[in-house]
Formats: sequence, structure tokens, C-alpha cells
Amino acid sequence: MAITRVWLDESEDECISCGLCSEVAPEVFEVPDKMIVIEGVDFSQYEEEIKEAVESCPTSVIKFETD
Repeated sequence: MAITRVWLDESEDECISCGLCSEVAPEVFEVPDKMIVIEGVDFSQYEEEIKEAVESCPTSVIKFETD
């Protein structure tokens, strides 16, 4: 199952801009003020990094969906 979508979900907690996601997957995430997903990224090339970023996020606000 390939990752098809990655987003910031602040419905329960808020991004604290720690930058951990951009350290784990700099090709996918940037943290200027809050985490953003870089547009046009082929998520299939970075699935392990995305999953690690999701698991490492201290506020659990990074979400992804698979097909």
C-alpha cells in the first residue's frame, strides 16, 4: 500500500515547529513556522522516512493515507 497523501492535522494538538520531521525527511517536510508538506513530492520514494516522521512527531499531528 503506497502513501498517497500526507498532511498536518491540528484538530487535537498543534504543531510545535520542532523540526524533527524535516530532519527525518527533508525532501518531504519543511518547517518555516509550522510544518508544511512540500508540493509535488513523490511520496512512494520516501515512505519509510514519512512513517518515521509520523512516529517521531511529539504532538502526533502528521498524518498520512494509503491507497
